[in-house]
Amino acid sequence: MALPTTPKGWAIRLTKIADLFHQVHGLDRFPIDVSSIAMEFSRQVFPEEPITLVHGASLPKGFDGMLTPNPSGNREWGIFYNDSISSRGRRNFTLAHELGHYLLHRTAYPDGLRCTSGNMGDWSTEVGQIEGEANTFASFLLMPLNDFREQISGQVIDLDLMEHLSDRYAVSVTAAILKWLAITKKRAMVVVGKEGFIDWAWSSGPLIKSGVFYRARQEVVEIPRNSLAALDADPGDARRGATHKAGIWSQHEAVHEMTIFAPIREMTISLLLYPDASPSRWQMSELEEETTPDAYDRFMSGSRGV
Repeated sequence: MALPTTPKGWAIRLTKIADLFHQVHGLDRFPIDVSSIAMEFSRQVFPEEPITLVHGASLPKGFDGMLTPNPSGNREWGIFYNDSISSRGRRNFTLAHELGHYLLHRTAYPDGLRCTSGNMGDWSTEVGQIEGEANTFASFLLMPLNDFREQISGQVIDLDLMEHLSDRYAVSVTAAILKWLAITKKRAMVVVGKEGFIDWAWSSGPLIKSGVFYRARQEVVEIPRNSLAALDADPGDARRGATHKAGIWSQHEAVHEMTIFAPIREMTISLLLYPDASPSRWQMSELEEETTPDAYDRFMSGSRGV
């Protein structure tokens, strides 16, 4: 049988093996034990260059994980995650991400790869593209599409559901949201904020098609002042969410915002739900109003406005 060549192809191959293994041994299907799969699968399929070690390590600040060949030159490989990562979900996703690099990229990068969360900032670069491929593999391995769809079928889309998915698959809430955004037919977005600005954001396909997205990695974008993410809101209230009228997250539409405050990483995670149908040009013209200056405009004009 020919070996897969794509991130999804490899994830599907390993998912079928995991399904059979857990069925035969009567084990819980989720979460996936990435360490065991990585070493056992590589030993069977690539016996001349297997993964022989999966472990935490004291990596330089900013590095989440790494795939590296054994320095002895014996063609063995090791996967390491930064042992300063306290989040189980982030650690598990990092391991799956590095396994993706092993399956997809080790031949092209014989000296291995070191990965940071910032590598995904520019998809136009080669590094950004291979990081994206490793993330796609990790997402499909840890959260197989058929089971993921079963978990969300008929459910209210809120942060409680995303935390259920996070617990089931041992991934971060952010990873669960991104998976949902990749398959949903709803107009929705996740926004991660730091120090009052949007660090990065990701829109669902339908929302992108309606022209709504942020280029936060290319532009300085302030978190809207009256959003839950910007206000000192009660964490419980922010989690349950609020529907903002036009003029907060969108100049033309009401948007429902649900936000989690993550003080350890000093960031906010906001799930934004837009109306299923985007406004018509006529509706937009009716709602059109003067745009509120952003932080850069106010600074350049010398205004200290509130």
